[in-house]
Amino acid sequence: MFYLLRPLRLLMKSLVTQTTPRQLAAGVAFGVLIGLIPKGNLIAITLGVILAASRSNLAIAAGVIVAVSGLSGFFDPQFHAVGHFLLSLPLLQSAWTWLYNQPLMPWTGFQNTVVLGSLVIGLALVWPTYRGSRPLFEKYGGHVAAWASRFRLVRFLFGAEWADRFTGSPAA
Repeated sequence: MFYLLRPLRLLMKSLVTQTTPRQLAAGVAFGVLIGLIPKGNLIAITLGVILAASRSNLAIAAGVIVAVSGLSGFFDPQFHAVGHFLLSLPLLQSAWTWLYNQPLMPWTGFQNTVVLGSLVIGLALVWPTYRGSRPLFEKYGGHVAAWASRFRLVRFLFGAEWADRFTGSPAA
C-alpha cells in the first residue's frame, strides 16, 4: 500500500530534505532546457540521460520539464526563426551537411528548425536560469521545509517511509 505513495513521498523528500540549493537550481535549469526541446529525438534522450546521471534534483527537474513542455508550443515560431536562421547561414551549410552525414546525427533532429532553435535558446537560458533560481532556493529553502513539515500529509509520507522499512516493502 505504501508503495503507491512513493512518488509523492520522493517529491516531498526532495523538497524538504537531502538537497542543496545548487542541486535544486541545477534541476530547474535542466528542466527548462529539456522542456523547451521537442521530444522524440536523440537530443532530448541524451539530455535526459545527462540529467539522470547528474547530481541535480530529479523531482524539481521533472516538474519543470512538464511545466515548460506545456508552454513551449507557444514559442515555436521564435524557435523556428532561430533555427531557420542558423540552418540557412551560407557559412554553416557545409558543416550542417557534414553533421547530417555522420552516424546517428540524423536521429538528433537538428535539421528541424524548431529542434535546433529550441536547443540554442535552451542552452542560452541554462546559465541565467541557474543563477536566478539558486538565490531563491538559498533564501526560501529552509522556510519551505519548515512550512511543509507542519502538514500531516508530509509527516504521514515520511512515516510511510519508516513503515516500509518495518513491513519489508520496497524502500524508496
